[in-house]
This record gives sequence, C-alpha cells and structure tokens, in this order.
Amino acid sequence: MIQTTNPNLIPVYAEIFLLVAASAILLIDMFLKDGKRVLTYWLSLAALVGCAALTYSDYAAGTTVYTFHNMFVSDPMANLLKLFTYLAIGITLVYSRTYATERGMLSGNLGGEFYVLALFSMLGQMIMISGNNMLIIYLGLELMSLSLYALVALRRDHAVSTEASMKYFILGALASGFLLYGISMLYGATGSLDINEISKAAASSTANLNILVFGLVFLVAGLAFKLGVVPFHMWVPDVYQGAPTAVTLLLGGAPKLAAFAICIRLLVEGLLPMAIDWQQMLMVLAVLSLAIGNLTAIAQTNLKRMLAYSTIAQMGFVLLGLLAGVVANPLDANAIPDASNAASAYSAAMYYSITYVLTTLGTFGLIMMLARTGFEAEELNDFKGLAKRSPWFAAVMAILLFSLAGVPPMMGFAAKFAVLESVLSTGAVWLTVLAVMFSLIGAFYYLRVVKVMYFDEPLDTTPIVAPFDMRAVLSMNGIATVLLGVFAGPLLAACLNAMTKTIGS
Repeated sequence: MIQTTNPNLIPVYAEIFLLVAASAILLIDMFLKDGKRVLTYWLSLAALVGCAALTYSDYAAGTTVYTFHNMFVSDPMANLLKLFTYLAIGITLVYSRTYATERGMLSGNLGGEFYVLALFSMLGQMIMISGNNMLIIYLGLELMSLSLYALVALRRDHAVSTEASMKYFILGALASGFLLYGISMLYGATGSLDINEISKAAASSTANLNILVFGLVFLVAGLAFKLGVVPFHMWVPDVYQGAPTAVTLLLGGAPKLAAFAICIRLLVEGLLPMAIDWQQMLMVLAVLSLAIGNLTAIAQTNLKRMLAYSTIAQMGFVLLGLLAGVVANPLDANAIPDASNAASAYSAAMYYSITYVLTTLGTFGLIMMLARTGFEAEELNDFKGLAKRSPWFAAVMAILLFSLAGVPPMMGFAAKFAVLESVLSTGAVWLTVLAVMFSLIGAFYYLRVVKVMYFDEPLDTTPIVAPFDMRAVLSMNGIATVLLGVFAGPLLAACLNAMTKTIGS
C-alpha cells in the first residue's frame, strides 16, 4: 500500500484522460453535421480504449495506491471493475448507434450529447469505484445520476421518456437525500468522512453507537435505491420501460458495477465493525427482492419491464453474496464477526455483478437490433418466431436468457453457484434453499421467451437489418456467455485475487 501526501496523479490518469477526452469530443461534435456524426461515435470508443490502457497498467501492477489525502484509491478491485465498466459502456455504444440515429437522438440540436453524457456518466462511475471518502463517492454518484437523468429525457418530444425521466429524477433525488443524510450522521458520530477513519472510529468506543446505527439505516436505504432492490425498486420498471432502450442499457449495465463498488467501500471497508447490523438489513432486502422481482416478472408481457423485475431479483443475489462474507450465521444477532469467508463471498458477488452486466448487455442489444424506425421490439409477441427469421440470433438470445436463469453451462450458472456456495458456508441453509426456489420460479419467464422464439409463428417477417459491428459484438457476447461459464475459473480467480488484495490493504 502506498500513501502520498502530495497529490499523485498517476492513479487518476484514466479519470483525467476521460474528462479531457469527453470535453474535446463535445467541442468537436459542435462543428459536425448530422451525416458526419459517426466521428463522435468512433472518438468515444477511442476514449474508452485509452482509459482501458491506462487502467490496465495499474491493474497489472497489482498495488494499492491512495492519493489526494486518501480520498481516492487505486486498488485491484477498482481497476478490475473499471475495465469491465469500459467494456460495458463500449458494447452499449456499439449496440445503440443505429437505434439512437433512427430516433433522432444524434441529430439536430441534440448532436452527440448521447455519447458525451454516456462518457460523463462513466466518469462518475469511475469516481464512485475509486472513492475512499464519503464526499468523493457522493460527488461521483451525483455526476453519474445527473448524466443519466438527462439521457432518459433525451427524446424531449417523447412523452413516455419525459415521464420516466421525471420519476427517475424525483426518486433519485430522494434516495440521494437518504444517502447524504446517512453520511452526515456518520460524520457526526465519527468526526470524519474518510472511510478508513470511519472504520477505526466504528471499531473503537469513541463513536456514538446510536447515531452510527441511525446513519447506517439511511446509508443502506440510499444504496438499496441505487441497486434497485425491494422496497426501493419503484423506479426500476417504469424507467426501464419508459427510457429509450439505448438509455435503458446505460442504466442497467455499468452502473451496477459502480453500485457494487460503493457497497464494498461503505459497508465492508468503512463499517465492517457494524457488520451484524447491516448484514441483517441486506438479508431482508435480498429475500424481498428475490420474491417480488421473480414473482412480478411472470406477469409482464413487455420485455423491458420483465427484464427490469429480473434485475431486481438478480441484485438480490448480489446482496446474498455481500451478506455472506462477515459473520458465521446471519440469523444469529449475537454472533462474533468472522471475516474468514469475506474474500470468497465478496468475490462471488463481484463475479455475479460482472456476469449479470455482460448478459443484460446482450438481451437489450437484441431488443435494439429487432427495433426499427417507428417500431420498438419490446413486447413478448415481437419475439415470436425469431428462430425462423434469424436462427443464429435466436440462439444468442436463448443463451443469454439461459444464463440469466442460471442454466448450466452458461456463466450465470457459475455465478449463482458461487454465491449460493458462499451463503451455504455461513450455515444459512434456509436462505440457500429459498434462493434456489425463487431462481426456479424465475426460470419460467426466461424460458417463456425461448418458447415464443422457437415454437410460435412470427408475426413480423421484416428482414432483420443491423450493421456489421453490432452483429459481430452481439455474436461475441453470446459466445462469451458460454465460454465464461465453461471456463469460469480465470475470471473467478481474478475477482478473488482483486478482492483479497483490496480487503487486505
């Protein structure tokens, strides 16, 4: 671990580069005509490649570096999550180009704001992932959120998108208030916003326990909203359905990695001495999310809305991994905190978050590929007979849905198995059985889409038209879903190594 008094800019080279690149792309785009706006697209992808190169050098070093008076940290967990964030945003931009162009999101007064706002939202996510100070984490969160609010409302002439943006903004502001109030309580109890100092104060008898618990409740509520788990899930189905599909993917993909990162920063690194308190809160949130997410998704005929409830259930699994890492038995309030299972449990949750993001990218990508001008392919009936229209992409969609359902040998099965193994090691057999039961229920609505694609007659025989880059990336997305399930070891080992080094620092 390296600590510096004077600001060391090397750990923040990727953030600085992205800030400069996004600002430059915004200026360049001002002088481009609508027909030339493909340059903005390629420049955005080039910015992501530059960020990846800078971050990979830090990841390869494998060290933990604190800078800006310990407010910013570059550690293996942060760097690995950032690399997958770049990948998620890059894939999203590839999938979205044709969709956004056909809906006027890249022309006229809007220009290339879609790409610039996507890059600024990613900058916020990077700050969230590396924040080691509550104020820095909050600033990153707001940068990401404000960019996403604007993206949801980007189609200003579309009433449904505008309504979704208002809902997202109002509920997001409420959640930010919860989080900020919780942070203020923790600051009042510990006298610091530094996560390391808060951890030391929570472990000692100097902090006021009542204020700490009070602040923790609001903190968990704010985090639960960002993850989209029950009972803070109200915005998820409405915003997923109302937002343009390209923006829905920006909402449901990479931000989940940043939300996982701040859960680790705030709860594990900052409030580990209070693990028994927040672990029980997460257990309730996880069970409710698995139940309501899976059961409500069965009733949905709109695929975006169904995938929204699926997201709620999937985040329930992430919470299971988070709650399994600290104490021997999550049901025993008097248990002595035991962190022997921490690295494996948190790495399983991290692996689950990554696999979920990679899978959900493909599902929404296929929805966008089937859409065309004046038509949104987001209803279940729109996928009828897809196997007859395009056998290959029907197979890709089936692979992605099987992965979300946890069917072997897809990577979703490996992720669910890793999380359930961690939960079972705590002795909470009933929680493991409950998670498996709800996963079986959830498999119904995924398999229903597969049935519609392969056994129903197509209602639309219009040829599927998509650019080569989109077809290629979608194909690789589907193939990777299988390969990362069959050969899950390397990514699981990378997550375990990153989490072990991060917790140890």
